[in-house]
Amino acid sequence: MAHKITDECLACGACIDECPNEAISEGDDIYVIDPDKCDDCGTCVDACPSEAIVPE
Repeated sequence: MAHKITDECLACGACIDECPNEAISEGDDIYVIDPDKCDDCGTCVDACPSEAIVPE
């Protein structure tokens, strides 16, 4: 199961460098996770200061 980034995202970028699969990119207002690249490792969840990343 992939993760998703909620509207709580601050667009701080803390999650991008933590993702080993490069599944996170900038969206229009917040960051987004490509579900095809996400392997549910959870490193982005631990890196997110606003707790905006949740299981999809």
